[in-house]
Amino acid sequence: MNPSVSHRLVRHGGRGTYRLGRLDLAENALRNALEQTALASGQSYRRRGAVLTDLAVIGAKRRNAEQVVVYGREAVELARSSGSGYVARRLQALYDEFGPLSRDHRVADLGAEIATLSTP
Repeated sequence: MNPSVSHRLVRHGGRGTYRLGRLDLAENALRNALEQTALASGQSYRRRGAVLTDLAVIGAKRRNAEQVVVYGREAVELARSSGSGYVARRLQALYDEFGPLSRDHRVADLGAEIATLSTP
C-alpha cells in the first residue's frame, strides 16, 4: 500500500475512533502511525504534528496529564521548529480540551507554551 494512503487510513482511523469514544483503538492506531517512515521525526511536520496532538487529546479525554504533556510538548517543539501554523492551530484546539487538567502545573505550563505560538 502507498505509504501516504496507509498513513491517512491509520491517522484518520485513529481520529475517528477517539471521537467515537474508542480511545484504546485510536491510541494504538496513532502510535502505529508515528512509527511509519513517513512520520519519522524530521519528515512530515504537519502529519506528525496532527498525530501528536491527537494523542495528547486522547490523554486529555482520559485525564492523563502525563500523556498530554509528553505528546503536547513534542508537538509544540515541532510547531516552533517548522513554523507550522497548522500544528499551532491543532495545539490551540488541544488547549480547549484541557478542562480540569489545566490545574496541573505541567499542563498549565504547556498551555502557556501553546499561547506563545502564532497562527498565520
